[in-house]
Order: sequence, then C-alpha cells, then structure tokens
Amino acid sequence: METQNVRTCFTITYTDEQFNRAKAYVEDMKRHPNRIYWRGKEGKTDQELIIEQIAHRILSGFYNDDPFTASRHIIRMDSMTIT
Repeated sequence: METQNVRTCFTITYTDEQFNRAKAYVEDMKRHPNRIYWRGKEGKTDQELIIEQIAHRILSGFYNDDPFTASRHIIRMDSMTIT
C-alpha cells in the first residue's frame, strides 16, 4: 500500500472547561511515566502537552456530539503534500 505524507495545520478554539480537563489529564499522565502516552513527547512543556491533548480530542471527535460542533472548534485548516 502506497502512502502519502501531508502536513496539516489546524486553527482551533477551545473552552476553559476543555483546557482544565486536558490539564488534569496531563497531570494524571505524569504519575504514569511508563505509559505509551509519553512516546514522542519528550521535552515538551506542560502547555504544549495540554494543547496537544485538546487538539487530539477535537480532531478525534470527542467533542463532536452534533454535526455542527466541529465547525465551532476547527476554525481553519491548511494542508500541503510532502514529497
């Protein structure tokens, strides 16, 4: 199977509740340093980890309980093919 590489940049918006939930998740993960969660996250700041968690949940559909929810969180998306 041939694959393509695409670099995509999302502009998202999030609520204080989403931020606090992601912050609590990151704090919980700190208590479990051997979890797979930490793969590829070495050297990232808490702020980066929190924003990454929010973006993951938005893009994975965790906050999309109706068809219009995603459009409230994902403001813009720019993509380009990488060769």
